[in-house]
Amino acid sequence: MKSRILAAIFCLIFYTMSSASGKPANNIKISYTVTFPEAQAHYAEVEMNITGLDQKFVDLKMPVWTPGSYLVREFAKNVESFSAGSAGKAISSEKVRRNTWRINTENHSSITVKYKVYAFELSVRTSYIDAAHAFLSSTSIFMYPDGLLHQPSTVHIVPYKGWTKVSTSLEPVNGDPFTLQSPDYDILFDSPIEIGTQDVIEFNVDGVHYQIAMSGGGNYDPERLKTDLANIIRHEVAIYGENPNKRYVFIVHNTSRGGGGLEHLSSCVLGASRDNYASDKGYQGFLELVAHEHFHLWNVKRLRPIALGPFDYDNENYTTNLWIAEGFTAYYQDIVVRRTQLYPPQTYLEALAADINYVQNAPGSRVQSLAEASFDAWIKLYRPNENTNNVTISYYNKGSIIALLFDLEIIHESKGKYSLDDVMRYMYETYYKGKSRGYTDAEFKAGVEKFAGKSLDDIYAKYVNGLDDVDYEKYLNLAGYHLTDELAGNNDAALGVGIASNNGKLLVGSVARNSAAWIDGINVNDEITAIDSVKVTDLNAVISTKKPGDKVIISVLRDGLPLSLPITLLKKNQIKYKIEALDQATAQQLLVRKKWLSLQ
Repeated sequence: MKSRILAAIFCLIFYTMSSASGKPANNIKISYTVTFPEAQAHYAEVEMNITGLDQKFVDLKMPVWTPGSYLVREFAKNVESFSAGSAGKAISSEKVRRNTWRINTENHSSITVKYKVYAFELSVRTSYIDAAHAFLSSTSIFMYPDGLLHQPSTVHIVPYKGWTKVSTSLEPVNGDPFTLQSPDYDILFDSPIEIGTQDVIEFNVDGVHYQIAMSGGGNYDPERLKTDLANIIRHEVAIYGENPNKRYVFIVHNTSRGGGGLEHLSSCVLGASRDNYASDKGYQGFLELVAHEHFHLWNVKRLRPIALGPFDYDNENYTTNLWIAEGFTAYYQDIVVRRTQLYPPQTYLEALAADINYVQNAPGSRVQSLAEASFDAWIKLYRPNENTNNVTISYYNKGSIIALLFDLEIIHESKGKYSLDDVMRYMYETYYKGKSRGYTDAEFKAGVEKFAGKSLDDIYAKYVNGLDDVDYEKYLNLAGYHLTDELAGNNDAALGVGIASNNGKLLVGSVARNSAAWIDGINVNDEITAIDSVKVTDLNAVISTKKPGDKVIISVLRDGLPLSLPITLLKKNQIKYKIEALDQATAQQLLVRKKWLSLQ
């Protein structure tokens, strides 16, 4: 936690004594009551009570971001009607920062704070309330007293009419599911709460109790979910050697077009499409999402880059290692589902090829390194614009590829004795359990090299910190595979724009770096109206009749004014790899393949 500048020496001393040791101030008690008198209008009302105070003022803060989603979202923007009182009388308070309210507590040992929160953004990382249910992403609901992050608290939920269930990893008080307790704010902020009439599916996996809270309906099969999720969970537990929880909750929001997920210490939140469970592709995608977020139970929530905890909830928390935290988790989401035998090796190889194709076709992969992508997540990944693909690379996709390289190298060099699993278990035991802290970049590299039995300077220099294209053939060959580019023989022309059709208008939504459009000056937001004076309604159809080197005149409207641009079309430079087995693999290659893909 970065130190904070406090306004008075008294408070600095008080907060240091009460919380810097990592122990709560025993005389201070904190409780919340959350009600929903206007749920239909997307509001929660929060009453916060603090007793045992002995100081001149208290600063209450709202976090500006939520762990796992690396963007400052300014949750305080949704707070209104803030007031403070003591013994039934109002006491003075003022807002002193964008997310901080200062309350005059001189001569007041107990205070009551009331405020409203507007919640109408349904995502895995933000709160949402309507008449059907409430999803409380805790960082956007609960304020905390500055300097008292180690303080326990209780939360009492008063449900809206018709709401009968609460789903959360927080423990109930005296068996009351609507009254919850948290040992500190890191736990509270890592424990989302779903309230409503959700379908709760329960099962046990080797002594650990699991719940799936299904909100929004869907065509899922509860028994199939229990069987397949238990299979995934067992394979992930086997990697680390233990399940650190006694209870775990999947909160699933089923909507018409759901997606995304966010990990928490003993739960996760998933977005899913309610009608996709019956299709093979849709169900496979859901299982991969489950595998991804549940794998975070270890990787990120416990085994973590050193910068990701203790958290500074006021500011960005920078690390160059999100390619490990997220990229390795993306790698394991696919390989774990493959290990369950829930789909064949070819399906996994197709998913891997899709990652490779994304990275190779993204111009940004030659502009931004993987380490830079991790560090700049706060300002780039979660704030995409029309030029994003030209300047950034996803640490999910490329990080997954680096995990693949490490896995294949380790299996090959150890002749099947070790794999990346051994690295993850070693790092978990050494740093989370042994040292009770996160790892540095150098420490993680050393952990991988320990099991590879060799230096990995080359991979780090070229692919993590550098901009070289990955030598996929070299690493896939270790398992007896190679790449084939299905577009290698094409001589297609390309303009290099992405089109966003709007009421029949062909509006340019993106321009690819070094494409014909980039070089000859087509801009985002141009409306393409004609090519060689002929009105165009299907841009791809027209370009498909051309050859690389052809010169065309493209007519556009730019800010309402007509403009004619001479364009020299270039060759389409996209690749489309598929992964194929070598005709004659060696015994060593087959050994690597068998261990990597969990072949029977």
